[in-house]
Amino acid sequence: MLFRVVLGPDNIRRLTVNEALDSVHQLKAYPTKNELALVAAELVKKHPCLKDPSMGTCYDSWTMSLFYKVGNYRHKLKEAGCSEVSVNRRTPGKDGGKRLKRAKRCEVNFLPDIPAGQCQASLQLEKAALMEEMKKRHHNSTFISAKMEMTFSLRRKEIVDEEPLVADVLTQWPALFLEEQVYLEFYRITGVPLKDTFFSSLDEYAPKIIKLYRSRSGAFGEDLKSLLDKLDQKTTNVVLHRKTTALQGLPVFMRENTNSLFKSCLDTDVEDSNLRGTQMGILSVIEDDGATADTVNGNVRCFSVIIEEHIVVDDLPDLPTALALLFGLIYALNLKYPDELKYTFETLQKVFMHLDTNLSARVLSFRNKMLRM
Repeated sequence: MLFRVVLGPDNIRRLTVNEALDSVHQLKAYPTKNELALVAAELVKKHPCLKDPSMGTCYDSWTMSLFYKVGNYRHKLKEAGCSEVSVNRRTPGKDGGKRLKRAKRCEVNFLPDIPAGQCQASLQLEKAALMEEMKKRHHNSTFISAKMEMTFSLRRKEIVDEEPLVADVLTQWPALFLEEQVYLEFYRITGVPLKDTFFSSLDEYAPKIIKLYRSRSGAFGEDLKSLLDKLDQKTTNVVLHRKTTALQGLPVFMRENTNSLFKSCLDTDVEDSNLRGTQMGILSVIEDDGATADTVNGNVRCFSVIIEEHIVVDDLPDLPTALALLFGLIYALNLKYPDELKYTFETLQKVFMHLDTNLSARVLSFRNKMLRM
């Protein structure tokens, strides 16, 4: 016997919304209203019969429908135990009294569920194998990458749920602080290749940023002028120095505390005193050949990344690499941007990495002025 199903407008609308919700959640658990508007626009483009001529853009009603239904859809996922959304059910006084916030920096894999065929115990065994591999003098990078991929959900649960100190993460997940693994972890979380995107943007923007600094140096006192003077004294590897200066000048241009992000010391004086009080920063280690840590022509031996008074990555060849790794570790460790550097890191996130288009007034002004150069 053959049956024919006739769907009315309401049924078609309901099926279309549900399909859209499934597709959206596969990409992002907490889409913004602008992102939902793009989804609505694509729906109307694909199915012209769904246009609503009573609304301004013919898809405004779809945007509002998706906006409210996404909230209801997340509620159903919470009840079903989906980790990425159920983590936000916590309220003060429950589960240790912490209020965990949802992903706000365009993470697409903020807190994934345990992979099919795995359990907490099996992932702990994989973690133990990973830690044993890291004890070896010569690491098997292929083995480490495979285990890091497999234990991603366990690692994110520990970092997001328990909010451990960085010193504890160094002990429990030492592989996370390998340069290659920082790039891979960032890609797992955001779906964006950190190294390629960051350095591609830096190649494009550095000359424009330097022009912007020169045109506005008088408005920022001696700090910006000193950086430009140092750049002018460089006679070798000028391209790298230009990129370095562009990044070093960001906190100055954003009227933030550049000394809290960029620090320097002699290679004979890398002691706890240089790390004390530093929650997040880049340390330039300068060769002790009679120079001082502030000497213009000091020969920088290497760069290190500091988080919570610990050097977590060292022996890096240049400042752009160090800053890219620091930015990647902020995501990997679920850290908050320092209040005194929030505009600098917002610039890295939204202008350099193109993660989110909702810019603050200060960062938007910088981007527009820079692109006009």
